Amino acid sequence: MDPCNMHCFQKHRLEIMGCGSSANAYYFLRKSEKVQTLPDAAHPAFKAAVLIQRWYRRYVARLEMRRRCTWRIFQSIEYSCEQDQIKLHNFFSYLMDHFTPSSSKERDFISRMLTEEESYKDTELEKLCDYESVEVPDSYTGPHLSFPLLPDHATALLEAFKQKHQLHAHYVLKLLHETRKHLMQLPNINHVSTCYSEEITVCGDLHGRLDDLFLIFYKNGLPSPEKSYVFNGDFVDRGKQSVEILIILFAFLLVYPKEVHLNRGNHEDHMVNLRYGFTKEVMQKYKVHGKKILKMLQNVFCWLPLATLIDQKVLILHGGVSDMTDLELLAKIQRHKFVSVLRGKKRKEKSRHVDSKAINGESPVGVDSPRSSSFPGSCLQPGLASTASTASRTELSQWVRQTVQEELEKCRRQVGFSEVPGDKELTCVSSVTMTESELESCETSESNQEEWKQIVDILWSDPMPQEGCKMNTVRGGGCYFGPDVTEKILQKHSLQFLIRSHECKQEGYEFCHNRKVLTIFSASNYYEIGSNRGAYVKLGPDLIPHFVQYQANKTAHTLTMRQRISRVEESAFRALREKLFAHTSDLICAFKGYDQDETGTITLSDWATAVESVLHLGLPWRMLRPQLVRSTAGGLLEYKSWLDDLAVEQRSKEHIQSSLLETIYRNRSNLETIFRIIDSDHSGLISFEEFHQTWKLFSSHMNIELTDDGISDLARSIDFNKDGNIDFNEFLEAVRLIEHTHCDDKAAELAVD
Repeated sequence: MDPCNMHCFQKHRLEIMGCGSSANAYYFLRKSEKVQTLPDAAHPAFKAAVLIQRWYRRYVARLEMRRRCTWRIFQSIEYSCEQDQIKLHNFFSYLMDHFTPSSSKERDFISRMLTEEESYKDTELEKLCDYESVEVPDSYTGPHLSFPLLPDHATALLEAFKQKHQLHAHYVLKLLHETRKHLMQLPNINHVSTCYSEEITVCGDLHGRLDDLFLIFYKNGLPSPEKSYVFNGDFVDRGKQSVEILIILFAFLLVYPKEVHLNRGNHEDHMVNLRYGFTKEVMQKYKVHGKKILKMLQNVFCWLPLATLIDQKVLILHGGVSDMTDLELLAKIQRHKFVSVLRGKKRKEKSRHVDSKAINGESPVGVDSPRSSSFPGSCLQPGLASTASTASRTELSQWVRQTVQEELEKCRRQVGFSEVPGDKELTCVSSVTMTESELESCETSESNQEEWKQIVDILWSDPMPQEGCKMNTVRGGGCYFGPDVTEKILQKHSLQFLIRSHECKQEGYEFCHNRKVLTIFSASNYYEIGSNRGAYVKLGPDLIPHFVQYQANKTAHTLTMRQRISRVEESAFRALREKLFAHTSDLICAFKGYDQDETGTITLSDWATAVESVLHLGLPWRMLRPQLVRSTAGGLLEYKSWLDDLAVEQRSKEHIQSSLLETIYRNRSNLETIFRIIDSDHSGLISFEEFHQTWKLFSSHMNIELTDDGISDLARSIDFNKDGNIDFNEFLEAVRLIEHTHCDDKAAELAVD
C-alpha cells in the first residue's frame, strides 16, 4: 500500500471507531508518529545536544571545585582561630599556675582575672542577681514578663524581638534566675520519648542568627505539648543576636519544661565568649547591668545538660565522642564544676620530663597521653609525683622560668617592647625551687581529670573517615573519632545512631560513618550570604530522620548558583589575603629560604610550599594560586612586590606603617581577648586599678623596671580622652604608638652606627 492510501485508510478507521472529529484525531496520530522519530547519532541536533550536555557538566564541575576550595578556606581559618584562643588561654593559665603574687591583694586580682569562676552558692547568687533592685521605668515600652511564664509571654517575646525591641535587664535577670533553678533539677543526660509527642525536632548551631530561629518556628511550629524540640548547643557567639536567642529558648524551656531541651555546646563557655563576640554583645546591649547578666549567664551555662537521649536509641550531643567516652561516667559528673572547659585540669604523670612545646598546645615529649587527650597542652602540667625530689623541683622551676620567659618574650615582641639590657633570664618572685605545697597545688585527682576529658571530648570532637581516635590538632581541642569508635559506642549502649552539630555543612546536614553519625547545623549563611543552608531534623516513633532545609536570607534566594559561589568565593579570598598579610614578616623569611641567590624571585611551587609552612592551613595552594598571585613571567614570582600588593589592599585610609598594621591584623583577636581578660568586671573599660595590677604582674616577668608612679603615668598616657578609663581603641592606639617608638629607636641606632 502506497503512503497516500495508507493515510486514507487510517483516517477512515478513526471515523469508524467514533473518535469525534476525524480531522483532529488524524492530526494527533500524525503528530505522534513524528515525535517517535528520533535523529540518529550523526544528526546535527543530536551532536549539538551532546556538546551542550558536556559543556554543562564541565561548568557544574568547575563551580563545585570552586565551592569546595572556598569551603576549605573558611573552615581552615575558623579552626586556626580556635587554636589561637586555646593557646592564648593556655599561656594565661600557666602564668597563673606558676606566678607567686607578692601580696594578698595581687593574689586576689590574679585569681579573679585568670581563673575560672567557681559555681556560686545559692545565697551568693541571689545577692549577685538581685533583679528586684533593678527597677523598670515607666517609659519602658518593651515586653513585660511575670512568673511562672505562660505561652503568651514566650510568643510576646518573639513579636517584640521581630520589632527590634529589647527586654529590660530586670526581666533578663529574673529569667536567668528561674532558668538556673530549672536546669539544676535536670540530669546530665536528658531522656526524651517520642511517645509523648508526634515528633521531636533537633536543631543544631544557631550562633546568634535570630532569623534562622524565627524561620524554624515559622516552618515547624512553636514548641508545644505536641511538638518537642532539642537545641544542640552553640546558641551564642559570632552572630549579633545571641542575647535574644537565649531569652527565647530559656522562655520556652520554662513554659514547656518537658518539651524543650537544651544541650551545652563548646561556645556556652565564658572564656570562648570573650573572643567570639557574646561578651561584647551583652555589654553593648546592657551597659549598666551587663556585668550581672554575664555572671548569671556564666552560671547558667555550666548547668546546661551535656546530652539528650531519645527513646534510649538516639544520642544527641554537641561535638562527638572519643575512645574514652563513657555515658555512665558522664551521667555522674557534677557538670556545674566546669564553668569553662578551657581551663584544663591537671593530673599526675609518670614522666617528669616536659618539653617546652607544651606551652603552645603540643604534647610534651616523654608524656604518654591517651589518644583522646582533649587539649594536648592545656594542662601545661609539669608531670610531677608528690614525692618529687629536690633535683626534680629544681628542674621544674627552671622549665617554668624558661617557658614563661619564651611566651612573654613573644608578647613583648608582638606589642613592640624593646629588650631590656642586662640579664635576660626570667626574674621570678618565687624561689628557685618549688615547695611541696606548690607541687601539690599543681595536681588534681585522677577522677577530676577524667571527668574534664569526658566533657571536653563531647563538646569539641569531630568525626573522621579513618579508623581510630586521635587528637584534634586542627581545632586545638577534643579529638577526631573514626567509624570504629562510633560503632563501639553504639554497641556498648545499644544505640542506633548519633546526632551532633559543631560543624557547618553546606546543605545543613551530613551523614558519615555509614549513616551512624548525623551532623545537623541550623545557622544558614554562616560564612557569607549563600555559603550554606540551615537545616533541622525531625524524628518520629520510627526514629527515621526527616530533614528540612532553608535559607533565612532573602538575598540568597535571588542569586543564581554562579552568583552565590562567586560572592562566597570573594569573601573567602578576602579573609585569606588578610591572613597572608598578617604573616608578612614570616613569609619574607620563608621566601628568602628558597631564594638562595637573592634574586627577589621564587618559583610558584616554592611559593606554595613556603606559604603552607608559615600558615599551616592545609590548603591546596597550587590550586588557589591563580586567585592570589597575578600572572608571572617565566613561572617566577617577585615575592616582595606580591607582598606590597597585599599591604596596599589592607592599608586603611589613615597611613599606618605596614609592619604595625601586620602586627595589629595578626594579634587583634588576641589583643581584644587580653583586653577583656584584664577587664575583669566586663565594663568594656580597663580601670586604672586593673591596669596597675596587670602591669605589675607583667613587668616583673618582662624585666621592665616600673614603679607604681611609672605604671600610673603609663595608664594616664594611654587614656587619650582623659575619662579615667582605657577602652579597646585606646588600648590598640597604645600598641601603635609603642610600635612607632620602637621603630624610631631602631632608626636612631642605625643612624648612630
